[in-house]
Amino acid sequence: MSDALINLIPIYGPWIIFGIVVVVLAAAAGAIVGDGMGYLVGRRFGLPFLRRYGRYIRLDEDRLLIGRYLFLRYGNAVVFFGRFIAVLRMFAALLAGANSMPAGRFFFFNITGGVCWACLFGFGAYAVGAEIYKISGVLSMISLGLFIAAGYTLSIFVRRNEAVLRRRAEQALSGCSRG
Repeated sequence: MSDALINLIPIYGPWIIFGIVVVVLAAAAGAIVGDGMGYLVGRRFGLPFLRRYGRYIRLDEDRLLIGRYLFLRYGNAVVFFGRFIAVLRMFAALLAGANSMPAGRFFFFNITGGVCWACLFGFGAYAVGAEIYKISGVLSMISLGLFIAAGYTLSIFVRRNEAVLRRRAEQALSGCSRG
């Protein structure tokens, strides 16, 4: 099965690369649009929601003020790197909106982060697959070499112990024919 797929690479390789680029573009677009919507929801409902219900998770006005300051200072990094960190990925856009991060700054770091994230994971997966393919060729040659060495070693063992092995085989087979 894998040999059949490997043989298709020279024929369909450019289409596979094109498909990977399309997947990367779709992933980037989805990430950017999704976080953009999260930002808008956070901008519209986030702060009022946190002011009303924040006390249930120990977010009083002082902590909200500190959060706004920290987001003002480090919000660019939170938005850009947030998509690379699982838990932060879910909340970075909402927090950016809730903390009134300027839309221009948000969308700049959202777009650059989304494109970098999609490229890293999309092309990274392709590169890892290509390396596995290269390694599999080397491992196949090593396996072939080990198989030949094992066969040669076995043949030497059989030649050196032929008389002993013949005697054991005759005893084993004579015991089976009697039964």
